[in-house]
Amino acid sequence: MNLDELLFDEELRRREFPVAANRIFMAHAAVTALPRVAVEAMRDFAERGAQDSQENEWVWAKVAAARRAAARLLGCDAREIALLGPTALGLNLVANGFPWKAGDEVIYYRDDYPANVYPWTSLAERGVKAISLAPETPGRITWDLVEAAITSRTRLVALASCSFLSGYRIDVDQIGKNLHERGILFSLDAIQTLGAFPVSTEHVDFLSADSHKWLLGPVGAGIFYVKAAHHDFLKPTLLGSWNVVSPQFIAQDRIAYYEGARRYEPGSLNLPGIVGMHAAMEMILDIGVEAISERLLELRRTFLAKVRPLGYRLYIEDWDSSGAASDGERSCIISLTHPQHDLKAVAQRLREANVSISLRQNRNGDSLLRFSPHFYATRGETERVAAILRDPTP
Repeated sequence: MNLDELLFDEELRRREFPVAANRIFMAHAAVTALPRVAVEAMRDFAERGAQDSQENEWVWAKVAAARRAAARLLGCDAREIALLGPTALGLNLVANGFPWKAGDEVIYYRDDYPANVYPWTSLAERGVKAISLAPETPGRITWDLVEAAITSRTRLVALASCSFLSGYRIDVDQIGKNLHERGILFSLDAIQTLGAFPVSTEHVDFLSADSHKWLLGPVGAGIFYVKAAHHDFLKPTLLGSWNVVSPQFIAQDRIAYYEGARRYEPGSLNLPGIVGMHAAMEMILDIGVEAISERLLELRRTFLAKVRPLGYRLYIEDWDSSGAASDGERSCIISLTHPQHDLKAVAQRLREANVSISLRQNRNGDSLLRFSPHFYATRGETERVAAILRDPTP
């Protein structure tokens, strides 16, 4: 699929993204609407599964292809990919399978999405101390901030690639490289960037991401990456017939795991979800992640240019307007505030106008209008949304 062709052919855009025929969808940081390719792939799975077993040669070929597609997105080997969702599952596999010792420390961010908080804070039961970062700007996690929190007991740093509230993207490569130079491992929650911006695992040890946001896949299908060098280090904590070698489904006296990241997949895979996720990943790879990321930053600039004159400001406006801000730290998660408007009422007005957005709150209870359009959003759609924001009263 060619991105320019998609954007200038409305019939094609609506065919590939059926949601565009009925609403303006700007909620990909929440749960995506499915593209046609994912729907048709899952329909194909269901129809085949109605004629014979749901496990067949066709679906196993799709599973293998999904591992390869995920590996291409992450720049890793397919044997390092476990096909597991949701994101929280992978993060918990890291937290629970890591060989902690009492007194060890893990660095995290208290205001990340809860899926990337609770696995680390719960380690207190095992004598592990969770150290939260406290950035001056919400979500703005820099290497200097991480470095200041490191002690001789730090074993792991667990961060999100992008803040789900502020939209700030961390420098994954710089942080990961510097951590490895200090012998510290790096876990990444990549759900808010995978499919939207390039994500490399060169300096990442563990990564988890469900497909239901920017990857444009179904809920509950996801990717869990474990660097090959850590397969014997990170102990599988969920066991079943799929990851433990059990010839003829006969349980063995000795537990031996299958090779590769399959060792973290304990039982039946989410086959329909994986099939849909694979189709969505192939579409993203076909368009090109670099082209998508450029489009998203363009949409961000265009949208902000329309709403800032109306009094709306980014949640991290001071940083974004400063000379220190760069596109490498920006995303297409656009969380807005307004000094006069009741944002709950504005959100309701948008929903009534068939605009899908998210209404979120920070820890202080301040409301945020969160817009998160994907590459198929058009300039006309941003103009229509801005018109509603100009006069949000019914």
